[in-house]
Amino acid sequence: MDEVIHCHRYESRRFCISKKDYDIVVVGAGNAALCAALAARESDASVLILERAPESQKGGNSRYTAGAMRVVYQDANDLTSLMPELSDDEINGADFGNYTREQFYDDMGRITQYRSDPDLTELLIENSLSTLQWMNSRGVRFLPMYGRQAFKVDGKFVFWGGLTVEAWGGGPGLVDTLHQIASEADIPIQFDSRVINVELNEAVSGVTVKQRNKTTKISCRAVVLACGGFEANSEWRTRYLGPGWELAKVRGTRYNTGDGIRIGLELGAAPYGNWSGCHAVGWDRNAPEYGDLAVGDGFQKHSYPLGLLINANGERFVDEGLDFRNYTYARYGREILNQPEQFAWQVFDNKVMDLLRDEYRIKEVTKITADTLPELAQKMEGVNPDGFLNTVTAFNNAVNDRPFNPAVKDGRRTNGLDIDKTNWANPLDTPPYTAYQTTCGITFTFGGLKINTDACVMDQDGYEIPGLYAAGELVGGLFYFNYPGGTGLTSGAVFGKIAGESAAQYIST
Repeated sequence: MDEVIHCHRYESRRFCISKKDYDIVVVGAGNAALCAALAARESDASVLILERAPESQKGGNSRYTAGAMRVVYQDANDLTSLMPELSDDEINGADFGNYTREQFYDDMGRITQYRSDPDLTELLIENSLSTLQWMNSRGVRFLPMYGRQAFKVDGKFVFWGGLTVEAWGGGPGLVDTLHQIASEADIPIQFDSRVINVELNEAVSGVTVKQRNKTTKISCRAVVLACGGFEANSEWRTRYLGPGWELAKVRGTRYNTGDGIRIGLELGAAPYGNWSGCHAVGWDRNAPEYGDLAVGDGFQKHSYPLGLLINANGERFVDEGLDFRNYTYARYGREILNQPEQFAWQVFDNKVMDLLRDEYRIKEVTKITADTLPELAQKMEGVNPDGFLNTVTAFNNAVNDRPFNPAVKDGRRTNGLDIDKTNWANPLDTPPYTAYQTTCGITFTFGGLKINTDACVMDQDGYEIPGLYAAGELVGGLFYFNYPGGTGLTSGAVFGKIAGESAAQYIST
């Protein structure tokens, strides 16, 4: 069929939609969507990507991440298959350890309280390394996470928490690279294009796209939904996550309002997963309501295991040292939201300041310092000063004398408190003292659509919806209650690749 272009002008900007038939339409333009499009294109399918956001905001939540990707690796040889630029000096100057498939299974089970879908979990873990190798073969570059996941011990970088690999340039670098690769593969990307409907007769036959107040229909034989969860939809957050969640700040894009999930449910898709659960972290109290691309993930505050978390009553409310931050940060945001006035102060003394992550040094930070604890207590806005000083006194008196080591779970803990700190418990006794005010920042929601191992969307009777596939944050069933850090981008890539391959195979039959 000849290509027909239908164009409109709004506010001096031009929007064009191609009316030609495509084999596959991918909804979304983040990591999962781009991996789906590239995988489908490898089978010579004609692919169109439709992105709701304007080009300046492209990439969904992927663009707001640090680019961390959890992956199985046995040793440095596996890492060099992803990072061939690693020199011998870099390899010898680091203790990368390993992260085995058994460890990944254990982490997924433990963190999700063994509710994670076993088939999806197996696909995620068993395909993690090969998928990142495929991405690297297509032009995506990776590097070790020196700044966020390693401490220097005896002259060597020691990696911890099973998270070693990040995309070059973080989330923005990953998105820009994938978009460049898609362009080179002749995959058109249409921005400002919100998919509002997928046409389904006996099978998928097309999509309806809205650009401002104009709608256009595009014919296709398969659709991959990869446009995120509903974290930016305050009404849905309150409906499914519960009262108070309309008060959370959104870490990423404003455009993830559940469109893909809504479209799937309207077509009879089965809802699946932890609909009352989400990934939510400690986020700067005065950050904007939605993510700011100029700051990226810098509003997060993830060094809390090295200090104390204090609420408005001046009390601790979680075990800051329960585990490496990779395994607690995604649920501690909910704990902050549950506190009076939805905030918490992270408090540190001078002993650990040089260990704090880079995000504590950005200029857009809510921070106070003081030479004494009573002075700090007076400066901590909204906090009961007497309660805080009593909390610190009791904490300092309860710390044991085991050596402090931030690269391992060191067992330096308190004993006898209502909430003990079980690792990295240092007395607050070395001025100056510094505190950072945080609130809850929601990253993505855990509930979504049910898919099978081909990433095909399943209906409520247990059958495939012909021609409809899904990947990324709108897939339900992987994460419950919590999430191992770095698993989101890996999941998006793994299931995006599977969805693209499955859609291409479907349209060829």
